[in-house]
Amino acid sequence: MTTPTPVSPNPPAPDSSERLAPSAHPPTPLAGPLVKRPRPRSEHPLVVTLDKASAPRCAFSGDRLVEIDLPAGTRVVYPRPPIEPLRDVDAAIRYALNHPLGSDPFHAKLRPGMKVVIAIDDISLPLPPMRRPDVRERVLTVVLQMLADHGVEDVEIIIATSVHRRMTAAEVRHIVGDRIFKTYWPKRLYNHDAEDPKGMKLVGATDQGEVVELNRKAVESDLLVYVNLNLVPMDGGHKSVGVGLCGYRSLRAHHNPRVMRDCWSYMDPGASALATSVDRMGRLVESALNVFHIETTINNRMFDTPLGFLHKNEDDWTAGERAAFKGMSYALTKLPPSARQAIFERVPSPYGVTGVFAGECEAVHARTLERCHAQYLVPLRGQADILVCGVPYISPYNVHAYLNPLLVQVMAHGYLFNLYRGAPVVRKGGTMIVLHPCTDAFDKEQHAPYIEFVHDVLPQTRDAMVMHRDFEEKFATNPAYIEMYRKGHAYHPAHPFFMWYWGEAARQHEVRTIVVGADNDYIPKLLGWETANNVTEALAMAQGNTADPEVTMLHVPPIVMADVTV
Repeated sequence: MTTPTPVSPNPPAPDSSERLAPSAHPPTPLAGPLVKRPRPRSEHPLVVTLDKASAPRCAFSGDRLVEIDLPAGTRVVYPRPPIEPLRDVDAAIRYALNHPLGSDPFHAKLRPGMKVVIAIDDISLPLPPMRRPDVRERVLTVVLQMLADHGVEDVEIIIATSVHRRMTAAEVRHIVGDRIFKTYWPKRLYNHDAEDPKGMKLVGATDQGEVVELNRKAVESDLLVYVNLNLVPMDGGHKSVGVGLCGYRSLRAHHNPRVMRDCWSYMDPGASALATSVDRMGRLVESALNVFHIETTINNRMFDTPLGFLHKNEDDWTAGERAAFKGMSYALTKLPPSARQAIFERVPSPYGVTGVFAGECEAVHARTLERCHAQYLVPLRGQADILVCGVPYISPYNVHAYLNPLLVQVMAHGYLFNLYRGAPVVRKGGTMIVLHPCTDAFDKEQHAPYIEFVHDVLPQTRDAMVMHRDFEEKFATNPAYIEMYRKGHAYHPAHPFFMWYWGEAARQHEVRTIVVGADNDYIPKLLGWETANNVTEALAMAQGNTADPEVTMLHVPPIVMADVTV
């Protein structure tokens, strides 16, 4: 367990970092035409420049762990150490409710006989799932007790799935805890249904014509409480209610190629067309509804002791840690995919809660972003010609399912490319080298619409605008897929299109993508990617006309985001 720190008010996050490697050595250039760029020499301690004596780097390739050799001069960007968690999370929750930002205290909003709806984030966060008690359970426990103390009995809890799949009963129980589950499930604790014709209600439209349609119970409540778990800066804020409780009619205002193309970075939402649209719709929500936001932040302690070495620079591994890596990587090569996935899913992550903020939407989210930036941002000087990333086994959209080819694309182009603030880590026209088997495999329940998208739509076009014009609505209104979304555990049929659009920023950045470790050629070609047998071969392919290419590796997971200055 990590050592706690004081709680109220939330303390500022430390800015110190571990020293991960010896001083940087001059890079060893690759052979090629003489096109050189100056190298930044002053770096943050978490930006490690490899030399000839450096150990191989560890990376995920789906549900396997592999070692990769990178040339001397490669910069490796490591995550910050986990921020120390709050000493008393329950006290922090009560403090936030009684001392909200830009709002009256929570208890002042309550009166006997009122209708209260509590919305909570779904299973897409955190990744991997959080060790119990989940912070959402802790917030719900305090909030529900305060409601009872003030005579509020008409309470419902909605899981804000938007067009994500419905959560199973076991997954809900893990998030809310046994007592709340037994008391409220399934009549007063349930999944949002974006396709229920009687369950949605029009709130209005923005001055840009964006339609805001939300869950009827939430709209008609006297008080809507949104409980957020913020893993990265792309979550929370106006996205909570305006996206989590909406349906396809509202999502298509911003989940489209035009907006996604202009979505610069999750870390810089103010510069994002996506954020601008979501904020407009969110401000309409805040003006029309009585909303009280509760946002929580966690640290990046994804791995407990058995996998704790994944947080560290490989040059600092102990003999025991190196043996543990060797043993695990070998074992994973011998196990079938289902067993490999089970190993990683068996142990939830020991995240620590680092902040609780409550009150008015924008005031709360500003504090949340500060805490997220303190945990994830690592300064990086200069962009790279080549960005190397291992693609792990999990994303927000495949919990308890295989990471299918479309989601590999989302991880590479939608998430890993966008792990920056200021400017992309890779230059325009540069190359991403990603590691993943790209197996042509799908969870037939969760990702039923994905199968048709990958094997019918992608062979016809990779142009997001053509997809949006010619295919999206046909999928989105498919009655069979909608029934699977509403009654089963499938993602909404529009969701695979959103997943392709999510990679639009990288494609517009003209990023060349080379995948290492693919077990077939078909899927990479379908995605518009090239293949290489190993990282050395991929680097040679990526070198192009640059004699001394700047190579940078993002060492994820845990999450790290580069604060890039050009």
